[in-house]
Amino acid sequence: MLYHHLGGGDGSMDGEQMIRKAYASLLDHDFERAIAWFEEAVRKEPDNADYHFRLSISYARSGRLERALEHARRACELDNGAREYRLHHDRLQALELMKEAERRIGGGEELERAIRDLNQALELDPLAGDAYLLLAAAHAARGQLPRAAAALYELLKLNPQHQAARHMLQEIAGKMRR
Repeated sequence: MLYHHLGGGDGSMDGEQMIRKAYASLLDHDFERAIAWFEEAVRKEPDNADYHFRLSISYARSGRLERALEHARRACELDNGAREYRLHHDRLQALELMKEAERRIGGGEELERAIRDLNQALELDPLAGDAYLLLAAAHAARGQLPRAAAALYELLKLNPQHQAARHMLQEIAGKMRR
């Protein structure tokens, strides 16, 4: 078993002990080892929603969004009443939509789809400031300057010091005056 390779001993370790090992690994800044311990805990107790949730957080922090979403989804399936699991899942789903929308905007194609994805991302996570910035860029690329400005104003409500939003808003205001 994996925990033999991780220094886990005789194989009689329970899920909670594996979780403690994962957190000890996090404290040592050994994120891959922490993920391995969380994975082992999930293998040991596959119906434990909390283990899936913790593994999902570690995957997300390591930039492995697809795996993070997979385990967040599983945590929600196992305990769909857990608000914390649902919020985490929704945030990850919003990140996935934003990533896809950014790709579309960068390619200059499918702007309407990017706008739909970003609006959906904001429904899932209304505090996703980057979604507002991307939404403004998509609207600006379509020539919808008032909508772009509106998205930036929403972002500035969340973060009045957001320099990129302030700069983009100045550019859009200049274009609208012309």
